[in-house]
Parts: sequence; C-alpha cells; structure tokens
Amino acid sequence: MTHLSKLLHQKSAQAFLRHLFWDTLGGIAYGVGVYTFASHAGFAPGGITGLGVILNYLFKAPIGTTALLLNIPIVIISLGYLGKRYLLRTLQTLIISALLMDLVMPLFPHYTGNPLLAALFGGGISGFGLALIYQAGSCTGGSDLVIMSLRKLRPHLSVGQITLMIDGSLIVLGAFVYNNIDAVLYGILFTLVSTFVIDRLMDGFAGGKMALVISQHHGQIASRIQGELNRGVTLLKGQGMYTGAQRDVLMCACARAQLPLIRRIVSDCDPETLLIVMDYNEVRGNGFLPHGE
Repeated sequence: MTHLSKLLHQKSAQAFLRHLFWDTLGGIAYGVGVYTFASHAGFAPGGITGLGVILNYLFKAPIGTTALLLNIPIVIISLGYLGKRYLLRTLQTLIISALLMDLVMPLFPHYTGNPLLAALFGGGISGFGLALIYQAGSCTGGSDLVIMSLRKLRPHLSVGQITLMIDGSLIVLGAFVYNNIDAVLYGILFTLVSTFVIDRLMDGFAGGKMALVISQHHGQIASRIQGELNRGVTLLKGQGMYTGAQRDVLMCACARAQLPLIRRIVSDCDPETLLIVMDYNEVRGNGFLPHGE
C-alpha cells in the first residue's frame, strides 16, 4: 500500500468515526425526545418517526425498525436529488437511530407526567439531536429526506420551516388515532419547539441586526455609533437609480439590544435618514465569530 493510499484510508476511517460519533450523539438525543417523552405521553410528532410512534401505539411495532422500513422507498426516490454519497450517510444514520430507539431507549425510564412538559422538553431534546445530525451532513430519513430535497430546490427556506410544513399533515393523523384533539396540539407544540431549536443551532445563536443607513450626515452618524456603541461601521458607495445621485451608505452589524440606540443616534443626527434594519444569523471575522467550518 502506497503512502497516498494509507493517507486516504486513514482519512476515510477518521471521517467514519466522526460521523459515527455525531450520529450516535444525535440519535440518543432524538431517541430520548421521541421515545422517552412523546411516545409515552399520548401524542405523535411529525415525520416518518411520528408514524412509527402511531404504529407502535396501535400494533406495538418497534418505532425504530418501523421507521427504517418505511424509509427504504423514500431513500430510493431521493437518490436523484441528494446523491448516492449523502444517502449512504443517511442509511448509516437510520440504522444507528433505529438501534438506539429500539434497543437502548427501552432500557431507561420514560416520562409519564404532564403531556405539556413532554411536548416542550421532548421537542427541545429531539431538535437538538436532529440539529447535530443535520450539521454532520446527514438526516434521519423519512420526511427529513423530503426536507433536504426541498432545501436543494428552495434554499431560501430554513430547515425548520420546511419541517413544520411537512410534519403538520402527519401530526393531524394523531387526532384520529388517539381520539383526542389534544394529541394534535401537543404534536404541534413538540414540532414548534423542535423547529425553533433546529433553526437556532443551525443558524446560530449569535444572530443580531444589520443596519443600513443612507444619509448626508453619514460621517457624524458613523462617529457616534463607533464612539457610543464601540461598533465598527463600513461605508459603502451607492447610486439612486431614479435620480442617478451618488449616495453614501453605512453598514453596521450590531446586537439586538443595541438597535434602539442606533435608532436614536440616526434620529438625532438626521431625521430624514433612511434606516433599513435586517436580521442576520451569523457574522464571522474581526470582532465577531472566528472563521471555521
């Protein structure tokens, strides 16, 4: 075996172990959220796993194995959108998640208390697990494969938003199975909490506000922002397409709590200023998060 072959083999083994670690960690969290909380609280979350919870309630079918079998045709259909390599990673995640769900989770106590608390904590824990799996470049199959396929076609939609749209229809099924409208409400709450956690972990908790300021008094405004907020300001050159006039545009990324002070500074310096405020999920570089993967 040549040195290059050894190096490639070593990197492949390291990648496999890294993926195995994140699949296991994410699968445990996901299993706790679904099996320990949701399946014993009288409601089903969305997705194929939620369908597995319903079949477990009706026929005592194992949740993980059922979800794995139901995923096989979906994996085949998704091959054209996501590619062979991604689906092989997904298959690894599916097998690990099924084993954890059916063999490991039953060994531990499950929650049988307040269904509202089960929906809140189960959704948060499962969302944490799914975010770990998504960030590692895989998913738990089922509606997740549909979600990631749609993400390829509609990249402007967040993973959480697509999850909410697709899983909502499956959650409604719980009302007929459990003969209780509360099952739908708890399932929706579970998915909402899971969605929130997924989006926050994938888009980052370090989000804030981006202010664009168009003013003839840009120098005074920039000076006050830098002095009073200790925030950097970038000067951009723009041109009004209607008048053709040149415009100076200030760009400043700030924390949400600093936005009211920026509004006050802009109002004090120039009441006619055009102030545009946008959300940002992440900023990397000097003064913000370090660059990384």
